[in-house]
Amino acid sequence: MDFTRPTPPDPYSLLPVPATFELTSADITAGDPMPADHAADGGNTSPALAWSGFPAETRSFVVSCFDPDAPTPSGYWHWHVLDVPASVTSLPRGAGAADGSGLPAGAFQLLSDGGQVGFEGAGPPPGDHAHRYVFAVHALDVDSLGLTTENTNVHAAFNVYFHVIARATLTGTYRR
Repeated sequence: MDFTRPTPPDPYSLLPVPATFELTSADITAGDPMPADHAADGGNTSPALAWSGFPAETRSFVVSCFDPDAPTPSGYWHWHVLDVPASVTSLPRGAGAADGSGLPAGAFQLLSDGGQVGFEGAGPPPGDHAHRYVFAVHALDVDSLGLTTENTNVHAAFNVYFHVIARATLTGTYRR
């Protein structure tokens, strides 16, 4: 199959720029290939994430992972964690387990675009170019977006847009 196509822009470059803060990981390095255990065929383990420097008026966070390089017109959502309390400044490695046991109280996960509960690891088509996996932490001006597990990733992204006051991103890559 021919995967030749233009490289989509960073998805957040197309939105208004809120304040920014820092997102780090002990498991992935910005711009570098991610370890296979963060891939669909290597364990589906969500990386450890930590954030700092967000605005004092932050009331909650949303954590997400998006692949803008998926061969679809709309990219591919690998993970959404909603209603993360403002007092939480990190998620441990594996927090995206399907049972949600690694999440802070009150937080919950939406289904990935593949219909998986929890973090769905990197899964670019074999032979395609390296895909970017944009991990984002969105600082919000509300305690909750008022969504449920019945909502979609697009619902979450749309609602985040109206409540984001700051955003931090960290992008890893993966190729099979």
